[in-house]
Amino acid sequence: MNVLITGATSGMGLAAAKLFLESGHNVLIVDMNEQRGQQVTADLQSGTEQAVYFYPADITKAEEVHKVYLFAKQKLGSIDCLINNAGIFTGGMLHETTEEAWDRIFAVDVKSVFLMSKAFVPDMIEQGGGTIVNTASVSGMLGDYNMAAYNAAKGALVNLVRAMALDYGKYNIRVNNVCPSACATPMFLSNPPEVIETFNQANPLRRICTPEEVAEAMYFLATDASRSCNGINLEVTGGLNVHTGQPVQ
Repeated sequence: MNVLITGATSGMGLAAAKLFLESGHNVLIVDMNEQRGQQVTADLQSGTEQAVYFYPADITKAEEVHKVYLFAKQKLGSIDCLINNAGIFTGGMLHETTEEAWDRIFAVDVKSVFLMSKAFVPDMIEQGGGTIVNTASVSGMLGDYNMAAYNAAKGALVNLVRAMALDYGKYNIRVNNVCPSACATPMFLSNPPEVIETFNQANPLRRICTPEEVAEAMYFLATDASRSCNGINLEVTGGLNVHTGQPVQ
């Protein structure tokens, strides 16, 4: 299987790239950080016999996405699984959020999914099927304090996946989301220890999820192990969001 993963130079995307390679699949990494991408790809290549490529691109721009498409066709011939993992975070209440910040998070977290899917879906239709996995968030399913733009952007993905599943199921293309809560990525772990511990204690498992656990959920949705899953938002939260809010009795 040929797999394209966006935002895969660190965190959940990198964990997914490693897992797919270890499982015998070819991987194309797409990310804006060219220096980091080249280094990550070199490291991955040294530990696998599978094909692994990197292409630097700003996937919020249609012309850049077209270049990604042409590169993928040249190097791999076809893409069987597209993992739309690239994303950013913006905090703040709505009235505190700048127009620029609002537009940027929707460009990276939503528009990139639109552009990448639009580029590769026609080939998936022609080849008889494929899978698309998007990284949404539990924050797209429920609200958070001081996260208006992020909640809105991830909420768009939570419903977009349903529309795509309805439209493309007849072509044997399954579209699903992973919806993590706070995850132990390098970015999150840069928080002060007391912040990390607060998130740990808020979780029924008393720990946040790991990038590797999210990658395993991506892998499940990308492969035939999930062949009857279509249009779902798979929560990877440790049960963080199952509480009614009522106090312990």
